[in-house]
Amino acid sequence: MISDVSVDVHAGDVVGLLGPNGVGKSTLLKCAVGLLDPLAGEVTIGDRPVRSFDRDALARNVGYVPQSEPTNFPRTVFQTVLMGRKPHFGARPRTRDRQVVATLLNRLDLADLAMRDVNSLSGGQHQKVILARVLAQEPRALVLDEPTSNLDIRHEVEVLSLLRKEAPDGLAILHAMHDLTLAVRYSDWIVLLGEGGVHTQGPPSELTAKDIRDVYGIDVSIHETNDGIVIAPVDTLENYRG
Repeated sequence: MISDVSVDVHAGDVVGLLGPNGVGKSTLLKCAVGLLDPLAGEVTIGDRPVRSFDRDALARNVGYVPQSEPTNFPRTVFQTVLMGRKPHFGARPRTRDRQVVATLLNRLDLADLAMRDVNSLSGGQHQKVILARVLAQEPRALVLDEPTSNLDIRHEVEVLSLLRKEAPDGLAILHAMHDLTLAVRYSDWIVLLGEGGVHTQGPPSELTAKDIRDVYGIDVSIHETNDGIVIAPVDTLENYRG
């Protein structure tokens, strides 16, 4: 159980949520999108409690990507992304809804796949389609639970770069990750969860090797490079030197 958690995510910010398996990252994210109710305290969007929104109103404010989202029935990429417009159009999509989808497919380099069955896509393509669908909701915030966990490094960077590009337009982003290096490179603020709650939070540059050792129980080395921060286990570095 996690307690005494206070996290603010502002428009235009990317907040990375870190911590070991089982520490409560997914639980916290589900509370943030109204799938779970906190035992105490409140989750708010602006000044309004999340639990006060109806389903469509919440979807227009928060887009959520869970750890895994299988698509086991045939649907084209265009149809999948159009589902993200459902909170806006009700019974039948309008011309503007289709225009929003077409714009997103172009922006995310998915236009050539518009008529493809979403089940035929690679893992990286599928994840971009899921992101396009939640962006089609035109939410104020995105909440993502390990959005790159099943992707190779190329597609990880591609997806995280897409998210990074969306934030300056005023979108607030909260995402949980396991890769510490990528998390600090693609986040403006880091929240490190330990047993029972927040161990520390702040800009990525303030995350220390001691913080990581306290939470993960492993010694790491943190290096500043021209391309950003690199975090690696100390024993791995020693093996390479040998």
